[in-house]
Amino acid sequence: MATVIEKTGKTIEDAINAAVAELGVEKSELEIEVLEEPSKKFLGLFGGTPAKIRATVKVVEPPPKIIVTPPVEPVEVEEPKPVEEVPAENFEPILEPSPVEEPSELEPVDREQLIAEAQKFLQDVFAAMNIEVAITVEDSEDGCLLDLSGKSLGILIGKHGQALDSLQYLLNLAVNRKNAEKIYFTLDVEDYRRRRAETVTKLAKSVAERAIKTRKEVKLEPMSRHERKIIHTVLQDNHRVETHSAGEEPYRYVIVSPKRGRR
Repeated sequence: MATVIEKTGKTIEDAINAAVAELGVEKSELEIEVLEEPSKKFLGLFGGTPAKIRATVKVVEPPPKIIVTPPVEPVEVEEPKPVEEVPAENFEPILEPSPVEEPSELEPVDREQLIAEAQKFLQDVFAAMNIEVAITVEDSEDGCLLDLSGKSLGILIGKHGQALDSLQYLLNLAVNRKNAEKIYFTLDVEDYRRRRAETVTKLAKSVAERAIKTRKEVKLEPMSRHERKIIHTVLQDNHRVETHSAGEEPYRYVIVSPKRGRR
């Protein structure tokens, strides 16, 4: 419904009454603006204009709500009670955990026990690989040889014996890490070490000739301790070259150098 209208009438009052009737409100709820005053006809025959008004419905704002807040009763606040002092003798001491004493020295272990641990370590590895391997033990002052035999054991050798050397390295690390008495274990698979030793022996002699001819040192590929020992042993009587090992396990290697002043 419109809140502003313009109405006409013979008189201003007639125009207001027309606005009240159309808007459906009380006269007191309207703001009246007289736009034109009525005029009479000249000689009662022509001319004359009706009254014209603009009526606007007043905007009545609702009375503000009065919120009655009940009186707040005062709350009694208890004063903090004094802390009762407890005699020192009533306190239980906090016990700190005792430090774990690490053995200052490694305990000696029986040699047979170390060999048994080595065999168990290998059998656990072979069980995880799902292969059956028989282990033959040859113990000596220089170390302990564990000869492995079975079907399709090429996987244990790997390229140039790298898999066998890695397994041998892990075996020595696992068995000897806590023991005062250490045994160096050598692994062999169906006489592979002997055949490899022959190859390494030929390599040592060939490298020595190259070092002498070029008067430059020759660095070999990383080898196991056993194979490095073969190189040193084969060339120790060759007075024109000298050998030494360099690098860190398991990447330790041999360097063959020509001796100065010799041809």
